Amino acid sequence: MFEKLITVFKIPELRRKIVLTATLLAVYRMGFWVPLPIVDQQALADKMENLASGGGIGQALQIVQLFSASNIGMSTIFGLGIMPYISASIIFQLMGSVYPPLEKLQKEGESGRKKINEYTRYATVVLCLIQSYFWVKTISGWGTIIPDYNNFFGHMVATITMTAGTIFLMWIGEQIDEYGIGNGISLLIMAGILARMPDAAIQLLRPAMENGIALGSDSGIEKLLVLAVLFVVVVGSVVFMTQGQRKIPTQSAKHVRGRRVYGGQRQFLPLRVNQAGVMPIIFASSLLMIPMIGFGQLAKWFDSVIWSDLAAAFSGTGRGFLYNLSYVGLIYFFCYFWTAITFNPKDMANNLKDYGSFIPGYRPGKRTAEYLERVMVRITYVGAAFLAVVAVIPTVIASVMGIDFMVASFFGGTGLLIVVSVALDLVQKIDSHLVMRNYSGLLDSDDSRAAS
Repeated sequence: MFEKLITVFKIPELRRKIVLTATLLAVYRMGFWVPLPIVDQQALADKMENLASGGGIGQALQIVQLFSASNIGMSTIFGLGIMPYISASIIFQLMGSVYPPLEKLQKEGESGRKKINEYTRYATVVLCLIQSYFWVKTISGWGTIIPDYNNFFGHMVATITMTAGTIFLMWIGEQIDEYGIGNGISLLIMAGILARMPDAAIQLLRPAMENGIALGSDSGIEKLLVLAVLFVVVVGSVVFMTQGQRKIPTQSAKHVRGRRVYGGQRQFLPLRVNQAGVMPIIFASSLLMIPMIGFGQLAKWFDSVIWSDLAAAFSGTGRGFLYNLSYVGLIYFFCYFWTAITFNPKDMANNLKDYGSFIPGYRPGKRTAEYLERVMVRITYVGAAFLAVVAVIPTVIASVMGIDFMVASFFGGTGLLIVVSVALDLVQKIDSHLVMRNYSGLLDSDDSRAAS
């Protein structure tokens, strides 16, 4: 592996791409800690600590920070992260399936894609202005803004600064896409998640360092070993399911041109088991923030046992059967919903027909589309079950083993899925450069490369 890494940096083009990507990610991490000048950071940190310990909105903000590459709890210039851009992209992708003009643009190829990206940028600016202004007004109500700047002018300066920070992050992501290696936006999110791992590791190991690792204690060595084995198993399972495919055999029709016969080759149409990716978990987590915050506020306004019990059921400390059941149900719903949007069996069947290919045993056209839809429904059920298990693992670990939820979130959930998916995509991009120059891939053995 060390020799392969040296080979990667021997290729000038690949070396430039990696260095540029690493430099831009370093710029993002530096800006991640540049605070807004009008905010009393110590007062805000104390407020966020109180909110996090009480669950509710504090827990919701921690979850948002985990998969948005943001640091809104510190109110930095990159406080919003790239979540507004992701939200705008999702909105236009959803509208593309129901709004005919956008659907037409999607089918125009590169020119249509550029136009949609332009609209997405404009929508990102609007979302940034709205979200940053409401956040500034919120922390103003908490009394965490310096009094001399707690006015309309100070609020607008902070709003424009946070908006500019998100637009700069969007630009960094686009530069990585064009001149670097890997998906820029995904790499920013992965960098934000991995940057939290040292703090999570310290928080996990601090009791062991202070109290020892005696058997049977809260920080016993058996507990740490179980967590280590569980982490390896979960990561291996995520890699296996993320790479999992259902290969549909296809046959190309034979045709004669002159004295030569073309076609007749047997190929495979790969359908991903986890077709929806991490989007169902993101949507489900976002929707579950609504009852988490809403029941908490109702419990404060009305002195009723019902609201208190519901708030405890959806809070960060009391997530039990009701929360997990709702979580799993939403994941299944959004898995099928997102797959229905991104996968069109009718278009795929028509494409196979246009290229002169067919699935053995099924007539081209309607029968092929029905078969593809039936297969996708079945494998989506398996993919949704996998996502549900991975999503619930942090909650189970946090409640059973008494670990903080943000520490347990590295054993599953959105963060782990994003890190694994982006890492696999990055390795594939690097492998494509190596293979073009007749080198073996990072994950390929030298024996298998020589045999091929």
